[in-house]
Amino acid sequence: MDIVKTGTTTLGMVCNDATIMAADQRSSMGYLVASETMTKVLQISDKLVMTIAGTAGDGQALAKLMSAELKLYSFQEGEVTVKTAASLLATVLRTSFKSFRPDMVQILLGGYDSTGPHVYSIDLAGAIEDAKTFAFTGSGSPMALGVLEDGYTEGMSVDGGLKLIHSALMVAKKRDMATGGHSVDVAVITKEGIRWVPEDDILKLKK
Repeated sequence: MDIVKTGTTTLGMVCNDATIMAADQRSSMGYLVASETMTKVLQISDKLVMTIAGTAGDGQALAKLMSAELKLYSFQEGEVTVKTAASLLATVLRTSFKSFRPDMVQILLGGYDSTGPHVYSIDLAGAIEDAKTFAFTGSGSPMALGVLEDGYTEGMSVDGGLKLIHSALMVAKKRDMATGGHSVDVAVITKEGIRWVPEDDILKLKK
């Protein structure tokens, strides 16, 4: 049996006082579209989300593991920074990779802590990159990248970021056959917590 994979486009962006994380909803098994409503932006704490590209089961299992580990860490140590969460996830992936049973995923981890908004990219071997501006994963990311590079400005507003990240996803959905779905999932993370933004609300901003 083929494993369901999220041939996909997932994006993360640092804006003024917020992080935006987004993804399409299509998952596939080879050339078969397995689902048009797959959630690939997953909440793992009150101010942290991760996106998954790769094997859906691995990504979902990692999200559940991270949620439990972060709760335990917060009880013992207090605040969980985005960097700490990224380091913990990288350690989990590195341990799996060295055991020759790697989790076949690439992950974006985004959130907000006492130092502000952050986005990290983490590959299946546990390599971490502090994106600082924006990050991307998945088969449609080369199409989305051009839009992000052209439109991103440091310190841009949340509304501006929402419009830009949505436009980047739309280009990926148009040109990459593994990116699609009925809608898109978008989360805005601020010091107040996580706000899920319906696509209709973003379309109103773009009018």
